[in-house]
Amino acid sequence: MTTIDTSRPADHGHDDHGHHGSYLKSRGSIWADIINWATTVDHKKIGVMYLVAVLFFFFCGGLMAILLRTDLLDPIRDTATGVTGGSSFLVFNKPESIGAAGQNYNRIMTLHGAIMVFMFIVPGIPASLGNFFLPLMIGAKDVAFPKLNLFSWYVYLFGALFALWSVGMGGVETGWTFYTPYSSSEAVDHANVVLVVLGVFIMGFSSIMTGLNFVVTVHKLRAPGMGWFDMPLFVWAVYATALIQVLATPVIGITTLLLIFERVFGIGIFDPALGGDPVLFQHFFWFYSHPVVYIMILPAMGVISECIAVHARKPIFGYHAIAFSSLAIAGVAFLVWGHHLFTSEGELAAVVFSALTFLVAIPTAVKVFNWVSTLYKGSIALNTAMLYALAFIFTFSVGGLTGLPLATLATDLHLHDTYYVVAHFHYVMFGGMVIGMMAGLHHWWPKMFGKMVSEPISITGFALVFIGFNLTFIIQFILGVNGMPRRYASYIDEFRQMHQFSTIGSWILALGFLIHLFAFLHSMFKGKPAPANPWGGLTLEWEADAPPDEHNFAHEPLVTHGPYDFDDVVPPHCDPADFPLPEPLPAGAKGHH
Repeated sequence: MTTIDTSRPADHGHDDHGHHGSYLKSRGSIWADIINWATTVDHKKIGVMYLVAVLFFFFCGGLMAILLRTDLLDPIRDTATGVTGGSSFLVFNKPESIGAAGQNYNRIMTLHGAIMVFMFIVPGIPASLGNFFLPLMIGAKDVAFPKLNLFSWYVYLFGALFALWSVGMGGVETGWTFYTPYSSSEAVDHANVVLVVLGVFIMGFSSIMTGLNFVVTVHKLRAPGMGWFDMPLFVWAVYATALIQVLATPVIGITTLLLIFERVFGIGIFDPALGGDPVLFQHFFWFYSHPVVYIMILPAMGVISECIAVHARKPIFGYHAIAFSSLAIAGVAFLVWGHHLFTSEGELAAVVFSALTFLVAIPTAVKVFNWVSTLYKGSIALNTAMLYALAFIFTFSVGGLTGLPLATLATDLHLHDTYYVVAHFHYVMFGGMVIGMMAGLHHWWPKMFGKMVSEPISITGFALVFIGFNLTFIIQFILGVNGMPRRYASYIDEFRQMHQFSTIGSWILALGFLIHLFAFLHSMFKGKPAPANPWGGLTLEWEADAPPDEHNFAHEPLVTHGPYDFDDVVPPHCDPADFPLPEPLPAGAKGHH
């Protein structure tokens, strides 16, 4: 573990800065604060700004999802009295024909996917919690390139606004994957498609710069005495994610640029009418977009490792295995993109990619096994962070296991493009990244803002989120197996009750998040002051004040023990009576990893 060397003086030398006050300290006026935040190179403030932005986009994407689910309460029908069904769109914008109703549905669906994937899930944990905590957890004052960090924030914001510009112009209906020929040959939405794709292209640069910054930070700015295997597992996860960001994101950048050239200049690359190949687009797109699944998931796995170890008061089981499994996932992620093309690629390629896909199950199963083993005989505190960590193990396991039939050629051909894929995708993305991010927010909120979150309110929100999420998506497995295709605004009457069941679940899910929003706002304005280490954590961020000092630490930290040595070390800022150490282990026994 890393710890402060309290024997060293606090105010001399290059690395010693003494206390400068909380990073949240006001500059004296609103305008001074706005200018300070807009020009800051402090990784904590940039992390908070990312957090606000990604949560805003999560709200926008979630609103689109509620509209979609409400629309699916009733199938759209073209009757003698006009178009019926499609509840939400009929309220706000009654379509004149079934074609117009479907067009509305497609545009909302595209917005939901594009906002959630490119503006929320991909930057979500790395840019917000990663930016805030990675330097703190390795004992650094900041990231390696603070000005580049600020620049990448503005690039992300610029790209997102560019993409949202298309909303004001009517939106697009290509789906978030921008598959050709939908995105390349349709005359309608010409400018809108270019705007959205250009926004994704710009945001890719932000992702690359953030990843590069994190890689260099981990390599060069670790505190004295911190070896690779003294790093917290969240740092390992963010590091593996950063490698994918740097290596995979350029591919989607080039792909979107080629798509723009095709649309604007009529150069035949993907459009068959121009001599292009639409399957080539799918290969390019998924070569990036399957690794990007792990950009979304790996940081959440790092959060879960921290939450389980701290809130179970137990050394993490299999530290090295979890760390290496993060790198293994990052490596295998580049080998499996072809499983998205089983129905459009050759038989031999399909067999090879099917076999490779099963490899992903090994490192992910290693993580789940080690988390469960860590919980065994742990002193588990069932607070909101831990409840979300436990929910993550359940929901992500469901998502992982339901991926096996999609990796199997015989069953994938039946399930391809059905609601089964929608359910699997959301159990991995929402059940993985979103649930993991909620665990991280509740785990680190007291450190970030110096305020405690009301546990009764948060646990109520958790219960509604967990119930609502499972009601929404578990029924969609059954819908998919029975043949309900995805991306359809209408359906046969036999599916009506299952769709209504799923829609009611989405409303419960939304209510749960509104309660969480209330809990966070209540914490900011009326929450109890947080102690520096409310959970008894041992990683270095818990040595810092709550909220942290502008320069993170009073002086440069020194590593003296492992990150999860709960059997050997009393947590910083904690009373030994509250965290008694166990009896010494027999000679030769190993107390932790």
